[in-house]
Amino acid sequence: MFTGNANPELAQEIAEYLGVHIADSKVKTFSDGEISVAIDESVRGVDVYIVQPTCAPVNDYLMELLIMIDAVRRASAARINAVIPYYGYARQDRKTRARDPITAKMVANLIASAGADRVITVDLHAGQIQGFFDIPVDHLPGVPMLAEYFRNRNIEDVVVLSPDLGGVTRARDLANRLHASIAIIDKWRPEPNVAEVMNVIGDIAGKSVIIVDDMIDTAGTITMASRVMLERGAKEVYACATHPVLSGPALERLSEAPLQEIVVTNTIPIPKDKRLKNMTILSVAPLIGEAILRIHEDLSVSKLFD
Repeated sequence: MFTGNANPELAQEIAEYLGVHIADSKVKTFSDGEISVAIDESVRGVDVYIVQPTCAPVNDYLMELLIMIDAVRRASAARINAVIPYYGYARQDRKTRARDPITAKMVANLIASAGADRVITVDLHAGQIQGFFDIPVDHLPGVPMLAEYFRNRNIEDVVVLSPDLGGVTRARDLANRLHASIAIIDKWRPEPNVAEVMNVIGDIAGKSVIIVDDMIDTAGTITMASRVMLERGAKEVYACATHPVLSGPALERLSEAPLQEIVVTNTIPIPKDKRLKNMTILSVAPLIGEAILRIHEDLSVSKLFD
């Protein structure tokens, strides 16, 4: 198992779960910004797992991943598995207007062309991105872990809220696991990172609302949804998401939002200065570690989520 510079703490947790060590490698930059990778252990004929979320700075960490894949491929590794807890560039997954790029497919091509034989990732922005790869993809959902956490919280009269129509499947999965009903916000985006509420579908009056999304980026959607829920009569509001991107004004917005608790995972590292008092961080290391174990032993990964 190797790791780049994106999230070495998570890689260490996964390695400890599996009872292996992080292999020796050095990922540095030349003075002009080019990335230099040195693999300091033999990988000939072995299965290699490279843990590297492509979070901010996404271009640097993406290049680190590609160069590490190329390095172990040229060193005659048997199978190269790219473990990408957070898959960057996933939001541009279709053409919404003329001359738009589809970066989710482009990055998939880059990873496969570099030499990866398999991708392991958590909560893609859109499930169909799995089909953009010409190599096997193990897509690990974060909802079961979030559901287990909220079950242990014993919150009463729960409604799971999808902050947009695209997240209904995720909200339905969480609601089924919590034996709760769902509500949906009909949201319109006049431009990226800007959202406006058009309608609310579902009964949320007097209920504890759990907003679920795949990521919290600028936190505009989460904070807007939390205020709308309280205006419509909700008793209290929680928020949960797999990927804490937390860019731009996210921390300021979340600190001012009327949220009882914000539950996220460590697919993206959160520095101590970005951790709010009402923020709970769950580790995905056991999830990814168990998936790696099953892949390595040719066992079913889907059994993890039954």
